[in-house]
Amino acid sequence: MSMAKSVVTGTVYRAPEKRFTQNNVAVSGFVLNIGEREETLIRVLSKRNSLDEVVSSIAKGDRILVEGRLQTAAVKMEDGSEKKIFEIDANSIEKMSGGAMAPAASSNYATEEIVKFESDDFSNELIGEDEIPF
Repeated sequence: MSMAKSVVTGTVYRAPEKRFTQNNVAVSGFVLNIGEREETLIRVLSKRNSLDEVVSSIAKGDRILVEGRLQTAAVKMEDGSEKKIFEIDANSIEKMSGGAMAPAASSNYATEEIVKFESDDFSNELIGEDEIPF
């Protein structure tokens, strides 16, 4: 299910990974923790070439602001229970340092192709790649 426009700030929980679709379209993805007291993880996908420079400068622990389309999906686990997954298709990303913001990058370029991201990071235990319905 896709929701309205969303703007969130948080800390990068898992550093960006860049993958390519079968049609050689670059897609970057990372996990953002938007929770203050407890972890609230959101997967951020960037399919826009104009965001490549900003995404490549992001590292684990950086504070960032993301604007895009929020999507949710319910995924059935092996034990039969359901888990909700939250994801943002990013239109713009701003890196925040101290109190100042870095220049924003945005684009109207869109594609419907999907890429699977993999990582050895323990964050996969919370949002597993096999749990994402795409």
